[in-house]
Amino acid sequence: MKKIRIGVYVCHCGLNIAGVVDVAAVRDYAKTLPGVVVARDNRYACSEVGQRAIAQDIKRHKLERVVVASCTPRLHESTFQRVLGENGLNPYLIEMANIRDQCSWVHYDQPEKATQKAKDLVRAAVARARLLRPLEVNTSPVNKSAMVIGAGIAGISAALYLGKAGIKTYLVEKGPSIGGHMAMLDKTFPTLDCSLCILSPLMVDVAQNENIKLLTCTEMTDVTGFAGNFKVKLRKKPRYVDEDKCVACGLCAEKCPTKVPDEFNRGLTMRKAIYIPFAQAIPSKYLIDPERCLYFTKERCKVCQRVCEAGALNFDQKEEEVEIDIGVIIITTGFDVYDPSENREYGYGRYPNVLTQLDFERMLSADGPTHGKLKRLSDGKPIKRLAFIQCVGSRNLGNAKYCSRVCCMITTKQAVMVKEKNSEVEVYVYYIDMRTAGKEFEEFYQRARSSGVVFVRGRPGEIVEHLQTHNLRIIAEDADSGCLFENEVDMVILAVGLKPAKDVQDLTKKLRLSRSADGFLLEAHPKLRPAETTMDGVYLAGCAQFPKDIPDTVAQAGNAAAVAAGLLSRDVIEIVPLNAVVNADNCIGCGLCESLCPYGAIRLEKTAQGPKAGVTETLCKGCGVCAASCPERAIAIQHYADEQIIAQIQALLGVR
Repeated sequence: MKKIRIGVYVCHCGLNIAGVVDVAAVRDYAKTLPGVVVARDNRYACSEVGQRAIAQDIKRHKLERVVVASCTPRLHESTFQRVLGENGLNPYLIEMANIRDQCSWVHYDQPEKATQKAKDLVRAAVARARLLRPLEVNTSPVNKSAMVIGAGIAGISAALYLGKAGIKTYLVEKGPSIGGHMAMLDKTFPTLDCSLCILSPLMVDVAQNENIKLLTCTEMTDVTGFAGNFKVKLRKKPRYVDEDKCVACGLCAEKCPTKVPDEFNRGLTMRKAIYIPFAQAIPSKYLIDPERCLYFTKERCKVCQRVCEAGALNFDQKEEEVEIDIGVIIITTGFDVYDPSENREYGYGRYPNVLTQLDFERMLSADGPTHGKLKRLSDGKPIKRLAFIQCVGSRNLGNAKYCSRVCCMITTKQAVMVKEKNSEVEVYVYYIDMRTAGKEFEEFYQRARSSGVVFVRGRPGEIVEHLQTHNLRIIAEDADSGCLFENEVDMVILAVGLKPAKDVQDLTKKLRLSRSADGFLLEAHPKLRPAETTMDGVYLAGCAQFPKDIPDTVAQAGNAAAVAAGLLSRDVIEIVPLNAVVNADNCIGCGLCESLCPYGAIRLEKTAQGPKAGVTETLCKGCGVCAASCPERAIAIQHYADEQIIAQIQALLGVR
């Protein structure tokens, strides 16, 4: 066997590694390993100095393989691959030994054993490096268009960034209007700007941008392909109103005899069976709710059609299937709010004066159910005493363990708004911890305290309604004083947590994405790739990833759009060659690999020798499920061949 020339580079990583591991001893040990012609230690291997040392040694020592003992490959493997590629070595002839995460960080109190383990990891990396083979990168042309799924503030922002950059963008929204939850807000914190005063101009910009194709009442049903070349099927539901003819005069809704709860006002008011979701809706066109319309449910009425002077009503409209070819996908599906009726002790859904923050937001709005007046829903009496209860459905082992981040600031905002409307109203906030980190947020919290809002550190056990007055009695222990605090108020507002949108699970399957333990979509890397997913060409922004406020959402939407635009700026995309390969002679065509592949990358193909597995390289992510399950060992993963892994294991075990 030819002797392979190997260079080993051991990183100090500041004191992350060198504070525990004897780096010099690991370097000296590496020099004794077969095939190693040079071994060095660097303070920071990923720095310009560290990269230059590797580049110089490749040329000076005619290195054929490189081993870097440092941090995780997820963080810097691409960095070192680039160094190899720029200096005449195939980028896939590098192996990394993770002596930070897997060694110094977990054995911080055992320096001698950590040093020995670092030596073992380097020995295993060198053994595997000897058997690495050059891999060739394939390319594929890029379709220079984008699709954004979800048209709240995140989707609107991402679409506008792309559209203004000259990129053809499809903005897909399952509802009848864009705007999302932000359209339901009265004010935004901490400046108390009118929410729709900020949002509405952006919604109009979306409608007027020639590069943005708006598809409302539309859902994605299927997606195939890969980064740069996705084929997407969409299902567009009928509005039963011709958008080109409708002038939004409102006569149809005025004459419609059917009233149903209005979703936009959280069911606190009624709307008609033919309606516009809210005054500033885009598109500003009416639609029919077929589940409530008398014509669709009882085959009678059609009064809207008779009164429509524009002739816009069309009860024969059908679902349409739309197919589009795109290069990238941005997911901005937002969130759902926790349903507090699951917490029966707080009486939501049973007591008319117990609302959620989003319900109360609609009450505070001038076009809401009470037109912004502070009065109770049960009897219309003015509110004199009001209580907020924090962390309902968040920071709870029975529901969501995570903090929803925005609830404390929403409560603080609403408390200040109440005080501005009527300074005589007594406002109480029951909390575990008030979390108001962010630009101007702490100052806003202090403003609430100085305005007379009373903060009680304690979560109430239950709420009891007085049957005659509908007043609400709250008993909680004040953690600061240790005393029981009994309070009777006119209304209670529950600060409910945010949870993943119900569409997320379906999207996860169709796009083969990963989710975090709390159910939100998982990013590729929390620090370096926060807007990317593990699927190339698929990005995310806003609360699809985890709960965040509007400024953070808009910032991430810009990040996602920038990364997506970067991919679309290329003429071709490189396909990482870490894919499965099939040995057709060994394949028996059982189809097990096809059924197990999570990316749909394997299909049985007809050949003269019978069915054989074939791999679509552009779809394969090299996860190894097929190779691990193949009964005939007919499939292998490039760069992770059996002999490479076995050599690594034997080196760890000290087997020669």
